[in-house]
Amino acid sequence: MTSRLPRSPGRALPALAAALALALPSGCTGAARPADRRPLDERVAATAAPALRAFYDQRIDWRRCSDEDDADPDAAVVRCATLKVPLDYADPGGRTVDVALAMVPAADRKQRIGALLLNPGGPGNSGVDMVRWGWKGYQGPLHDRYDLVGFDPRGAGDTTPVHCLDDRTRDQWDATDDPAYDHGRTLAEACRARHADLLPHLGTRDTARDLDVLRGALGERRLDFLGFSYGTHLGARYAEEFPERTGRLVLDGAVDHSVPATRLGIEQAVAAEAGLRAFAAACATEDGPACPLGADPAAAPQRLAGFLDGLRERPLRAADGRTLTAALGWDAALDVLADGHRSWPRLREALEPAVTRSEAEGLLALADGADGRGEDGHYRTPADAYAAISCADGPPPPTEAELRPALAELAARAPLTSGHDPVGTLLDPDCRAWPFRSPEPPQPVRAPGSAPVLVIGSTKDPVTPYVWAQRLAAGLEHGVLLTRDGDGHTGYDKSGCVRDAVTAYLVDGRLPAAGTHCPSD
Repeated sequence: MTSRLPRSPGRALPALAAALALALPSGCTGAARPADRRPLDERVAATAAPALRAFYDQRIDWRRCSDEDDADPDAAVVRCATLKVPLDYADPGGRTVDVALAMVPAADRKQRIGALLLNPGGPGNSGVDMVRWGWKGYQGPLHDRYDLVGFDPRGAGDTTPVHCLDDRTRDQWDATDDPAYDHGRTLAEACRARHADLLPHLGTRDTARDLDVLRGALGERRLDFLGFSYGTHLGARYAEEFPERTGRLVLDGAVDHSVPATRLGIEQAVAAEAGLRAFAAACATEDGPACPLGADPAAAPQRLAGFLDGLRERPLRAADGRTLTAALGWDAALDVLADGHRSWPRLREALEPAVTRSEAEGLLALADGADGRGEDGHYRTPADAYAAISCADGPPPPTEAELRPALAELAARAPLTSGHDPVGTLLDPDCRAWPFRSPEPPQPVRAPGSAPVLVIGSTKDPVTPYVWAQRLAAGLEHGVLLTRDGDGHTGYDKSGCVRDAVTAYLVDGRLPAAGTHCPSD
């Protein structure tokens, strides 16, 4: 994990919980879909294969999430449950998986439209946490009309969580600056040793099938879904697998799988480099305390990269004995820059003591947030789930012949963000040693016959570049692209215009006009 661009397990929930939006069932008309009054088993029968009927027929037993929630009125309204799904959809009579769920009921039961399924991204972040701790930010028409339903995808949170490296090994794995240290193989072997039976069944297509079982168990005729970042890949896969069952899907911060992994790595590194250069130049020119990168906006980006790269030879020691390496310094910087200019002060505050006084604590704290490391030194699930899910989805890795020109292009287009570990930057995560990978070649998602899918892209998104949203929307047979002009990852939490457009579609069924651009707040 020495060089990956930010997937942000540490910041995804605060940032994306603020971006939680809601979807209404299918179609493009302004009227709410009439409730289907048939018994649940009749509604499910049309969509469940005979061998899966019992899964679609199951009743979800919603209960309070914790006895401790009784003392907190905000938490007390949340209900938790589990959904049983097959581990292997080719063998529905075999081992099962319990998918963790959380739900906040619609506030206005008379005007309730249905359930909205939510995914905060990662891959590997918890949709249960997204609902349990983020629902109060959505009071008003959205929360009035919808049950908010979060779920932990298989491999993450409380759904068969993937933990491969112990905390001490993870500390070393994150911090190493040794280019000969085989990160991919170390993680792959540890995951295979602990989860060999699970790893083949963590791909996004499996999770998309779980979504359809959840749709049926909730009694919904069509899936209404809002996904951020990796959640856009999940939503797109669902539309591809079950186009006739799509409701209103909103995909914010689009992930694209239509081109080879090396192309995606280059595009992501270029977008991240633009964000780094913008931050450093602004630091050098803004009024206020002296910028630790100097006063020359042209030289500041190189000085920032030089300081972070220099930690390889001159790491900083923290008071508690931990070491700030180049790998951790880059984790810290890229993760904060993922949120755009509104988080620049946080990075500047951490850089100033590190650059001027060799104090490591500020950047180490930011790196811990990026890597999912708690104050107690324990790592949360996303650190391993990210690789397990990503590699399960990934196409065959590049050959050496394909890698060489890609690395040359990377060095030419993103020299600052890739110089410390070019291969790790290009292949995020490095799945070359992973034992279970998808055989599918890169290709656009078409989803013919689906309802319209609203895709949101931000022009300066440093994590999911704008071109990914353009390609995803263009590939979908019924994709509609909404553009936010601005920086930072995802658009809903950064633009009132985007929020209004999303609400108009999800609540009233009104899509934005083709070519619509929204300013940032």
